[in-house]
Amino acid sequence: MDRILNVGLIGFGMAGQAFHAPIITAVPGLRLKTVVERKTSKSKEDYPWVEVVHDVEDVFTDDSIDLIVVATPNETHFNYVRQALEQGKHVVVEKPFSVTSQEAAALIRLARSKKRILSVYQNRRWDGDFLTVRQVIEQGILGRLTEYEAHFDKYLETLRPNTWKEKPLPGSGIVYDLGSHLLDQAQMLFGIPLSVTADIRSHREGTEIEDYFEIQLGYQNSLKVTLKASMLVREPGPHFLLHGTKGSFLKYGIDPQEAALRGGRRPGEDSNWGAEPESLWGKLNTEISGTHFVGKLETKLGDYRAYYRNVYEAITGKSNLQVKPEQAWITIRLIELAYKSQAEGKTIVFGEGTFQLPE
Repeated sequence: MDRILNVGLIGFGMAGQAFHAPIITAVPGLRLKTVVERKTSKSKEDYPWVEVVHDVEDVFTDDSIDLIVVATPNETHFNYVRQALEQGKHVVVEKPFSVTSQEAAALIRLARSKKRILSVYQNRRWDGDFLTVRQVIEQGILGRLTEYEAHFDKYLETLRPNTWKEKPLPGSGIVYDLGSHLLDQAQMLFGIPLSVTADIRSHREGTEIEDYFEIQLGYQNSLKVTLKASMLVREPGPHFLLHGTKGSFLKYGIDPQEAALRGGRRPGEDSNWGAEPESLWGKLNTEISGTHFVGKLETKLGDYRAYYRNVYEAITGKSNLQVKPEQAWITIRLIELAYKSQAEGKTIVFGEGTFQLPE
């Protein structure tokens, strides 16, 4: 590498442990230098060279740190990102960027004024199944797409103890958590929608947060996009379900990278990182060049390292940033409009200027 970027990671909970530290340390050019932990020094068990600090000010004021990664509860994102940018740091923040689009817009303006890279960790753009779905759509394998449905379902009947994610805090709930992934993916595939219709509910006994949603996005050419997530799905259906004028594509199962990372595996340990077993490959039933085809479509390799490689290249001027903060701002606006649809019990049709970033 022409240049080594020192990274300061704020937060070593699940996101920091599973999704950031192991990916950062697997990308050439990035050096995990400092980890902020409130009370423990757990990061040293896996990364003995890191400096552990207990005060976020220590990473903000460290002149040797180039990039700060914010992997903390959603309601803290705005202040931590703001402080990091004010200190002249480049910043990656865990999704969903911030709690409101107004906060997100303020951070974008600040990053522009400081001429610093600001990105949101939308790693699931590099899920193997999503990359496969994107290929199917872009190559027109199903003809004109008429329906796209994406699910992110879990089974968590019992409330998770001792976690901010189960508390009614700003930015908590399944829409901000899993919805931010599904809305970002839909935006990458189809652009900004024309309307949103949302059904957001709380199903689990005793829960204080929303744990179910169905969001429908309206597009031109009668394309129907349905995004769903629930914490009470014990027998999941397809993760992706696509129908078009020529055929259909169904894909079960979730990208294996999260399970591998949680289980202690690390990218680069073997050549099969991100590979799915054949049993989870999607089923394709379509007409290609006049020939009817029914069979499995091999899932592309997923790799979350691609996100941090791009951040490194963007900071060092070698490529354009792929996960732009403006895209993440649109996702937050869509979340806000989904809640507006739920509150008013109607479809929200977007008017001119709805997705114009305030100056």
